[in-house]
Amino acid sequence: MRKFVLRWAALGGLMLATGVWLGFGRGDSHSFEMAKNLDIFNSIVKELDMFYVDTIHADKVVRQGIDAMLYGLDPYTQYYPEDDQSELEQMVKNSYGGIGSIITWNAKLKRSMIGEPYEGMPAAKAGLKAGDILLAIDGQDLAGKTNEDVSELLRGQAGTSFKLKVQRPGTEEPLEFEIVRRAIEFPIIPYYTKLENNIGYINLSTFSGEPAKEFKQAFLDLKKQGITSLIIDLRNNGGGLLDEAVDIANYFLPRGKTLVTTRGKLKQADMTYKTLREPIDLDIPLAVLVNSVTASASEILAGSFQDLDRAVIVGNRTYGKGLVQTTRMLPYGGAMKLTTAKYYIPSGRCVQAIDYQHRNEDGSVGRIPDSLTTVFHTAAGRVVRDGGGVTPDIVVEQEKLPNILFYLVNDNLIFDYATQYCLKHDTIASPERFEVTEADYADFKEMVKKADFKYDQQTEKMLKNLKEMAEFEGYLKDASNEFEALEKKLQHNLDRDLDYFAKDIKTMIAIEIVKRYYYQRGGIIEQLKDDPDLTKAMEVLTDSVKYQALLTVPSTSEKAEEKK
Repeated sequence: MRKFVLRWAALGGLMLATGVWLGFGRGDSHSFEMAKNLDIFNSIVKELDMFYVDTIHADKVVRQGIDAMLYGLDPYTQYYPEDDQSELEQMVKNSYGGIGSIITWNAKLKRSMIGEPYEGMPAAKAGLKAGDILLAIDGQDLAGKTNEDVSELLRGQAGTSFKLKVQRPGTEEPLEFEIVRRAIEFPIIPYYTKLENNIGYINLSTFSGEPAKEFKQAFLDLKKQGITSLIIDLRNNGGGLLDEAVDIANYFLPRGKTLVTTRGKLKQADMTYKTLREPIDLDIPLAVLVNSVTASASEILAGSFQDLDRAVIVGNRTYGKGLVQTTRMLPYGGAMKLTTAKYYIPSGRCVQAIDYQHRNEDGSVGRIPDSLTTVFHTAAGRVVRDGGGVTPDIVVEQEKLPNILFYLVNDNLIFDYATQYCLKHDTIASPERFEVTEADYADFKEMVKKADFKYDQQTEKMLKNLKEMAEFEGYLKDASNEFEALEKKLQHNLDRDLDYFAKDIKTMIAIEIVKRYYYQRGGIIEQLKDDPDLTKAMEVLTDSVKYQALLTVPSTSEKAEEKK
């Protein structure tokens, strides 16, 4: 601890001295304030170490201070000490050393369990199944450990092995597996296919790793199958490497097009990214699916296509992340991912939706209101705006999921039903043909009732608040009969709700079951069966007149006709 204090004192003194030698004085207010506050921070740590009633843990205390300081800037600027860089490596390389499975929490047993093993990864190859309760790793009992703790134990150097003990539902004795860790890569393109009307579909899940290479292979394969148009699904794609987004855009845009420019405080942060290669297909009609989770590099691809009138964007407004992060190495093996620039797509707009520099009095931040955004224009002259993500050319209204479904998922009832279903069925039909039968759903409803399932109804809460307000304002007595009648109609009726929302609940059950047999690919196939975004995209790709109209500026007569 003393060495730590001396190190901080020397560092603070060196920085302060350096500031003076470089001419940092009270005449240079910014430089002086930096040097002053570094000295203050150094002094506070020394005082805490010497006089605080309990012994402070330097790593913990300083780390908390660093994390709070960085989060006060934006959520993307983060510090990674030498012994905690697996997350950073995973983001950059789309890989980590581990078993290749999502770990979820079993609230009843208060233990972690296998949630979703990835196809072809060590967990799946060893025979682990969704629902397996994790008991011990190399003899170390996992009781009382959080999901984060367990995930950390499961990860490690690729090639190392360990023994994992699990309790599988339906078996009396625990099972033990010897698993060899490997470099785990998340599926970049978990699914692609040729749909009806010769429409190609590619689901692109991330821009980390080497997505441009995999995308090219999938696209060329689809072209061999005879596709005449293409849907690129970027929904839930949180981004990754900017270069990869540019490379994929280049497959459909001419060489020499400027797609992205970045601008920061330092000149070295100012860069221009252009298409550098000859394209694969300049003419194939494109539609891109986006939603509120589509972010960063995904927004660069979708936004560039929109600004250059190359694709019709379908879905919901994207997340709005227009900030660029760079990794900087730090002393003692640490690293920092920090925001160094904003990026601007071809029209000149930045899609950043939140201004972290201007916070509310309570420290919170909000999206930039549409009234404060600026109008830009696509290459064809269509109006687009900055400051709020990418707004689709075709906005699809999203159906709201029922409240009961949230609680069924949160209580693991759908997950548990899928686990029980798999114990009774060694195989199921292909994802394209699988369906949850009425008999299956009857079994599910029976299980829910036996579980003494409870859930909140928002209407009950609102009625209670209204009743309290009516009493406060003196109206309750006169309206007591009406309130009583309404309360009777809004009482919990589990049978009614399970039947009324059966369609949404059965869809969620089907997705969970199909993933057990066909992994992530199967889950995507199941979701695409009733997908309003996909339906809209297919409609516009099979209507060449509408497709072209969406990518051009309406004439004066067309605008007048639209207003009628």
